[in-house]
Amino acid sequence: MVSVFAGGSKEKTASNLIELEMYYYKQENQEGLLALLDAYMAKNPGVKIKTLIIPNDADATMAARAAQGKLADILQMQSYSRVHEYAAKGYLVDLSNEDVLKKVVPGSLPSVTYNNKQYALPMDLQGIGIIYNKDLFAKLNLKAPTTYRELENVCNVLKGNGITPFSGLLAENWSAGHFVTLVHTALLAEKGIDFNTFINNMNAGEGSYGEIDTAKLFSTMDFYAANMASNAGDMNWDEQQNDFVAGKAAMMVQGLFALPGDAPFDMGFVPFPVSNTAANNKFYADVDSCFGVSSQSSPEKRKAAIDFLTWLGTPEAQKLWIEGYKLTVSFAGADVSALPPAYSDLIDSIAAQGSYPWLFSMYPSVVFEEACKNGAQQYMLKRTTANDVIKNIDATWKAAK
Repeated sequence: MVSVFAGGSKEKTASNLIELEMYYYKQENQEGLLALLDAYMAKNPGVKIKTLIIPNDADATMAARAAQGKLADILQMQSYSRVHEYAAKGYLVDLSNEDVLKKVVPGSLPSVTYNNKQYALPMDLQGIGIIYNKDLFAKLNLKAPTTYRELENVCNVLKGNGITPFSGLLAENWSAGHFVTLVHTALLAEKGIDFNTFINNMNAGEGSYGEIDTAKLFSTMDFYAANMASNAGDMNWDEQQNDFVAGKAAMMVQGLFALPGDAPFDMGFVPFPVSNTAANNKFYADVDSCFGVSSQSSPEKRKAAIDFLTWLGTPEAQKLWIEGYKLTVSFAGADVSALPPAYSDLIDSIAAQGSYPWLFSMYPSVVFEEACKNGAQQYMLKRTTANDVIKNIDATWKAAK
């Protein structure tokens, strides 16, 4: 469903008002976004920003608008492949020389770079792993798992105490898509396959998604599904959150964007342990989203959109983003002390043992959106086979390139 709402609480009627549209796919905290936009518009009364939310499977809508020359003025995109795709098609303004890009951590720039130019502002660093109920773990004398065997033991203890290990989310396909690519990336590392080589080979039509240990990939997915509630196939985002907050489930595999603000217990965050070697288990972490400026907009709107991106780099905007939106930022030296302790778990783990990049962001968009998301969801619901999932990913990737 597409919903449109206007940012800001006051209508402005000045004849020189610049009206911008922002496409935004993150649905988790729309109030936080509105607060950010309200603050900007209060300081810039000549600008009004409307927001278009398309949380899932927005490709067709955005492709149709691009073909009509009607892309939103400000575009929130997933990093890597979406930036590459839009930049290659000429949809994005080159932001390489904008001062705001000098404020970000240099390591975040590859996520928005195409042909050695930067086409977006990297915004939030995110990690996907296991969010767990620390109070419940303490009550059952459980430690956060660092290996796959330890995770198996944790699940057995939880089930023995009448608690569902993982809160499910299989009614929507995106979470299953994150999970299959998380495990696949870890298995590439386990086999010693260079990530860039894998992507390049797939793009050249010379590789296969099944060159990793596919038996382990799908047995891990089987394990994950088997440790959800029996009605996981009917559970959506809200129901996953509700089960976890109510203590019906002890863990959920999610990004920190899913950390509930109303949980009556302390929460921790650890990597999903694919391996039985603890050092190999790292967070699946990278720049999640970025903001670009549409080249289809008028020069006046382009300038106004870039001015907004520039403001996002100010201490005021960073504070609103971190404290109100509950997301980290890619700006160097940002103060994240206001975020829950689980964010420190992510940052400390990455500092100690590194992380795995979000390779799904480097896949052609159609591969992740259709073949990975749908394939993983349908496999976990026992509606397709492992072999067919791999064959479809390979075929979709080859067709995309």
